[in-house]
Amino acid sequence: MTDNYTIHPTAIIDEGAQIGVDSRVWHWAHVCGGAKIGKEVSLGQNVFVGNKVNIGDKCKIQNNVSVYDNVTLEEGVFCGPSMVFTNVYNPRSLIERKNEYRDTLIKKGATLGANCTIVCGVTIGAYAFIGAGAVVNKDVLDYALMVGVPAVQIGWMSEYGEQLELSLRDGDQIVSDSTGQQYQLMSGVVQKVYGN
Repeated sequence: MTDNYTIHPTAIIDEGAQIGVDSRVWHWAHVCGGAKIGKEVSLGQNVFVGNKVNIGDKCKIQNNVSVYDNVTLEEGVFCGPSMVFTNVYNPRSLIERKNEYRDTLIKKGATLGANCTIVCGVTIGAYAFIGAGAVVNKDVLDYALMVGVPAVQIGWMSEYGEQLELSLRDGDQIVSDSTGQQYQLMSGVVQKVYGN
């Protein structure tokens, strides 16, 4: 335990890295000096966090994930095992493109399933759910359920992480059995209209 967060002896934390209270950094992880990591974050085995990275409170980053420069994770994002972020759209070993990094934003509560790939420059909406192995190459709506290569939307998810059985008609509503939260589809977008 160091500075109110836990670091495994094999982890490397570069000088200048900011890590919040009650966070945990596990085996063979590496956090670069410019990284900003919130409270109660878990970085699994073999996680890499770049210099220009912001990770919000209560995020969980599972084993073998590299969070490269220009990636921002808001509060409560889940990154499944071995999922992938990129930061250059068309990389080449022989051409320097560090000035072409694209910003990637993952909004509050989103889930990025195991082995999925998030192509740089996209925004993943709040509480969206990216299925295992999906490849996301465009922006994703709040609460959207995305699967496939390239990823396509096949439904909607609640904040609790259950699929919402909504039709495609505007105005349709559904109540989550698990939480009592009410969701409504309006103009092709799902919004929570009732509940915490």
